[in-house]
Amino acid sequence: MKSSSCQLLSDSYPNVSEVENLRWTSLVNLMFNNFLSYTAIMLNVVTIHAIRKTSSLPNTLKTLLLNLAVTDVGVGLIVQPSYTSLLVKWLQNSDDCNFRGAFVMLSSTFCLASFLGVVAVSVDRFLAIHLHLRYQELVTHKRVVAVVISIWLLSVIFPLVVSLFLPDMYSLLTFVLGKAGLVLATLVYIRIYLTVRRHKNQIQALQVQDTGEFKEAISFARLIKSAVGIFYVHLVFLLCYLPFLICLVASEINGPSIPLKSWFIFSLTLIFLSSSLNPVIYCWKLRHIRHAIMDILRNMPCLRNRASELS
Repeated sequence: MKSSSCQLLSDSYPNVSEVENLRWTSLVNLMFNNFLSYTAIMLNVVTIHAIRKTSSLPNTLKTLLLNLAVTDVGVGLIVQPSYTSLLVKWLQNSDDCNFRGAFVMLSSTFCLASFLGVVAVSVDRFLAIHLHLRYQELVTHKRVVAVVISIWLLSVIFPLVVSLFLPDMYSLLTFVLGKAGLVLATLVYIRIYLTVRRHKNQIQALQVQDTGEFKEAISFARLIKSAVGIFYVHLVFLLCYLPFLICLVASEINGPSIPLKSWFIFSLTLIFLSSSLNPVIYCWKLRHIRHAIMDILRNMPCLRNRASELS
């Protein structure tokens, strides 16, 4: 009988006899992940420092963004090196069930934490826009910290419980949880869009008035900008996670095949890619974080020395 570690997503991973047919796929993904591991670590470390320095961000949003960035560092520091080691083992025709099971547990924990972190930030921006003036009263820093702790507890407990008691249902439960999170985040942004559309005319009407309502409208406009920035993070997650979920469904319906396993290997790399893209989105769409990152880069000794040499 197979151990539970071998049963986890066993239909999706290549067997030793199939490795030769997937050699180039494994080599390409090996090179990509070596590079993406470095970018995920470096970009997110800079982002963490920038978020901490950005005093204009609310503590609640700052906590959620820091949690997401720390999770992405974990993906680059722990998960991707484990994945490259797994690919090397496949290329060496050495399929270790225990190592594969450990990789599934690690990747599930960090990717689930990252996924739930994006959903939490999306819900936070929805509450900020929907509640507006009541937001600070109801969404406190202590409650957000409790949400972050809950995210990590769920991210650790879910893969552990499923691997021990329901290994054959791992693919199905992963698909259901992933689909539920994507649907929830999508519904949140639909509600944000409807709320923004409802207030758009009101904001435009107040732009010519020097009143307290005008200041409130400006504050609301800033909330909208932050929600749009987080929406891009959600969109990247959607694009990066959907191929993986589709592979799980296709594997359950059609059974394992060489082309499907090749796409499965690429889909894992695509999930890990999101950890490198999130800091780029912060820098692109969130102005205060972008300014903090630029300040950090300007103050780096190597860049200062380079600038002095050029001058």
